[in-house]
Amino acid sequence: VQLQAYGGGLVQAGGSLRLSCAASGRTFSSCAMAWFRQVPGKEREFVAALSWSGRSTSYADSVKGRFTISRDNAKNTVYLQMNNLKPENTAVYYCAAQLYGGASDYPTMYNYWGQGTQVTVSS
Repeated sequence: VQLQAYGGGLVQAGGSLRLSCAASGRTFSSCAMAWFRQVPGKEREFVAALSWSGRSTSYADSVKGRFTISRDNAKNTVYLQMNNLKPENTAVYYCAAQLYGGASDYPTMYNYWGQGTQVTVSS
């Protein structure tokens, strides 16, 4: 599975962005998908995950109620809708995939990673 994340950019605090992650291959519908983020000098941090079945989701406490993960299997794409963005949400956002996975928040559970897209939130 190859992943391509895009949709990042510069936005003011309180604004919204939607990240997309397009996957290649015919196994996308069997993959759990997740978003992580990282800032320089810090470890990669869990943001949101969606199980392969689509029945389970999980979110970091800091984004609950503001971010929503979803998928479109027909388009081989997973999305992260981010609303009410805050300056502390500034990071490089990565999408990740795991075949037949659950909505795990552990980065080591994911076998495939995209290249990341920069999100910058100005105050």
